[in-house]
Amino acid sequence: MNNIIVLPMIVPIITAIFLVFLRDSIKLQRIVSLITMVFVAVVSIVLLQLIQTEGILRLDFSGWAPPFGILFVADSFAVLLVLTASIVTAICLIYAFSTIGPRHERMFFYPFVLLLVAGVNGSFLTGDIFNLFVCFEVMLLASFALIALGGEKFQLREALKYVLINIVASWMFLLALAYLYGTLKTLNMAHISQRVAEVGQEPILTLVSLVFLIVFALKAGLLLFFWLPGSYSVPPTVVQALFAALLTKVGIYALFRTFTLMFPFDPEVTHTLIGIMAGLTIIAGCMGALSGHDVRTIATYNVVIGVGFILLALAIGTEEAMAGAVYYLIHDMIAKALLFLIIGTMVFLTGEIVVKNMSGLIRNYPLFGWLYFIVMCALVGIPPLSGFIGKVLIGQGAVETGSYVLLALGFGSSVIVLYSLLRIFLASFFGETSISEDDKKPIPRGAMVSFMLFALCIVGLGVGAEGIAVYVNDAAYTLVNPSVYVDAILNANE
Repeated sequence: MNNIIVLPMIVPIITAIFLVFLRDSIKLQRIVSLITMVFVAVVSIVLLQLIQTEGILRLDFSGWAPPFGILFVADSFAVLLVLTASIVTAICLIYAFSTIGPRHERMFFYPFVLLLVAGVNGSFLTGDIFNLFVCFEVMLLASFALIALGGEKFQLREALKYVLINIVASWMFLLALAYLYGTLKTLNMAHISQRVAEVGQEPILTLVSLVFLIVFALKAGLLLFFWLPGSYSVPPTVVQALFAALLTKVGIYALFRTFTLMFPFDPEVTHTLIGIMAGLTIIAGCMGALSGHDVRTIATYNVVIGVGFILLALAIGTEEAMAGAVYYLIHDMIAKALLFLIIGTMVFLTGEIVVKNMSGLIRNYPLFGWLYFIVMCALVGIPPLSGFIGKVLIGQGAVETGSYVLLALGFGSSVIVLYSLLRIFLASFFGETSISEDDKKPIPRGAMVSFMLFALCIVGLGVGAEGIAVYVNDAAYTLVNPSVYVDAILNANE
């Protein structure tokens, strides 16, 4: 039964290869890609149930038992993110069906999206840090192709910047892996945790962990986010939404795994530094959101603020804060995808990106306007929507540990998020309409369906939070008690 652990990665890869041969069969590409993501979501739900009954699951490739072989590991934290990524991608595909256009669809849009999801899911499920590097590279190649999709000059410029920065990050990743293997003679995450616990986190290991921190901070947009605004603003709207929902979350996941499982033994250095970086990220993101004049820039800096807020929980380190981080990660993936889809649709309807040049949208598109209001309230953390519970739990964790500076930064950022998004809402949706009757465009039906589905997820995640509480609490317990993960991998056969 453990063989299903590999399906969230291998099925999208196989499907992507299959779709390459269906380049001109656009309808078939749409159907197959959507069915694939629904299938992965169903597999993820099955895995979550199995974890509750059987504990953490693992799959040893080629029969090589840990720590000698490559393996995939399914715990509640990883599978919750796989499930959320699959749902987000499926809904974004529905949006793409009516907006991306045949030209992009014939340029292998669907295969690249599936390869991106394969890299993301593989990163969440791998139990081997070298495999994490491999999955990062799969994700990098697919995201590079999606940024450049369309071949416009500005896209190629940002794609080149994106790939060069990630090449540097990949080189640093390999360097850290070499030092890690040279020191501990293993790349299995659970075995690394065990070895570090046995020998102690010596200065050389703390130094290696700080190199990993830089690498994953680049991926997550933690302080080192200078590449992010350009890369997130040039692709098609649906690609922007996928990037905002998925890419930074893989870096965040890697940071949580690294500093709760492999290198948790020198928190005075590592976790303090993460807290400082998270605080500075929030401040920089707030400054960018306040100074931005166009809707895409404001939305992008809200992604940066979200990254900083989630990583406050890692710096705080309590089980309550970790549960809040898991809740907020799930919420942020859904809400940021909806925000970017709505922002992109606003640009499509008005032909403008500057906030002050848009107005009166709610007169022509009332439901569209109130959907924006829902996602704005969710990102601010207004109950009973999805962002509320995560913010409260992280805040409670900060109070427990006396981290009042982090608490003030985290909840102060909510005010800035409210102001920046409310500025768009008041300026773009109210006032005299900027769209004449002759220029009025209908919102594609698929786009409205995707908006409604995301809005239902946001409301459902907030109102029905108890329904996933058991999985979130299990994920938080495993993060705070790494011995649970280590025993499930290394001692399962004893």
